[in-house]
Amino acid sequence: MNTDKCRRCLGTDSSRRYFLKVGSLGLLGISVRQFLALERIMAATEVARTERRTKAQACILVWLEGGPSHLDTWDPKPESGFRPISTKASGIQISELLPRVAKHMDKLAIIRSMHTEETNHPQAIHYAATGHRPSPAMRFPSLGSIISKEMGMRNNVPPHVFEPELQREPQILGYFKSGFVSSEYDPMVLGDPSETDFEVPDLILPKSITAERIAERRGFLGVVDEIYRHKVKSAEHGSVDTFTDQALKMVLAPSVREAFDISKESEKIRDSYGRNRIGQSMLLARRLVESGSRFVTAAGYKSQEWDTHGDNDKKLRDDLVPPFDQAFSALLEDLDQRGLLESTIVIVMGEFGRGPKNPNHGRDHWPQCWSLALGGGGIRGGQVIGSSDASGMYVADRQITMGDVYATMYKAFGIDWEKTYMSPIGRPVKIANSIEDKTGVPIRELV
Repeated sequence: MNTDKCRRCLGTDSSRRYFLKVGSLGLLGISVRQFLALERIMAATEVARTERRTKAQACILVWLEGGPSHLDTWDPKPESGFRPISTKASGIQISELLPRVAKHMDKLAIIRSMHTEETNHPQAIHYAATGHRPSPAMRFPSLGSIISKEMGMRNNVPPHVFEPELQREPQILGYFKSGFVSSEYDPMVLGDPSETDFEVPDLILPKSITAERIAERRGFLGVVDEIYRHKVKSAEHGSVDTFTDQALKMVLAPSVREAFDISKESEKIRDSYGRNRIGQSMLLARRLVESGSRFVTAAGYKSQEWDTHGDNDKKLRDDLVPPFDQAFSALLEDLDQRGLLESTIVIVMGEFGRGPKNPNHGRDHWPQCWSLALGGGGIRGGQVIGSSDASGMYVADRQITMGDVYATMYKAFGIDWEKTYMSPIGRPVKIANSIEDKTGVPIRELV
């Protein structure tokens, strides 16, 4: 392991040159404190330069939990009960269940050769969310947490949001959190935005407390806190200060509260997305990235709703796909019209695909080969990556892993996809982890 490289990545290069540089500051009339402040400003300037060079500034993950059938959506096969239809992208066909999305296929790329390694829902969700197989010894950071950490907060809006909350055991939601990385990058979890009384209570001050009273109380708290810290020193205080500052900025900024207020949208826009969980979740996701969020997961379907072990065709045709087709096409059109699609990656996936028909007219779990779609944020649309065999069961050409998808997205964001984070047990963890502990590789046609 190259320790010099690690020190440079962490901004703590302890080489002889660094010490000479710091030691000579006095001759220039610059204090160490001023030097450190200057370094911070220069780092922030570099982040701004990176943002100007790269297109992606935010991501919306449309999460279809349960594992949608690729055979009946993105990669239609003769065995499917639904016929393929042409799309706006020449030569690309998708299922007849997606007529509205078909009109936007020039904006999307389909990967038809995804291959993952977990067949059960909890493990497969963990794998899709983090790029790692579950380990009892490690809590891995999710894709959303990594992008939030690397890109930073904008406009005081929470950088990482998950909505609505998954209606199942808490461990599943935990897979979308920050793992061993600071809890500062955990997602803010919201309720169902399609409910008539939807609001975010944590962003609303009680009527009896004004912003001025908050400032006065905080000033008094600062005096008490300073005395306390002289007596008890703890590294946790820095994190607490960060969380407190972020929380107060969010509570006191009207623009942040408005970002979460979906009632500000016109009736026409809300109707265009669909007055249901998935439709309003995608609409809220658009509001949040427009206001400054970096990564929003729109998980509008209920837990394992796409788990079609029985009556696959009926569930897809009558319940699952029509609201998705309406909402996702509205999202793409809305982002495009607002000029946000150029800077916002949109990715649609579940934890795996579905296999051949079973005796219950359903389809079972299938990670060996499946599909996902993504576009925006500099991702080149109107193309298909990889292919499945004639039955859609196995990769016929160009196996793609979660690590490759992650690496592609990181490159679009200007993030070093080869980067590793050091875990608490001293193990380097790849942020774009592929199969057999290899590093994922960006898909060259997409970025």
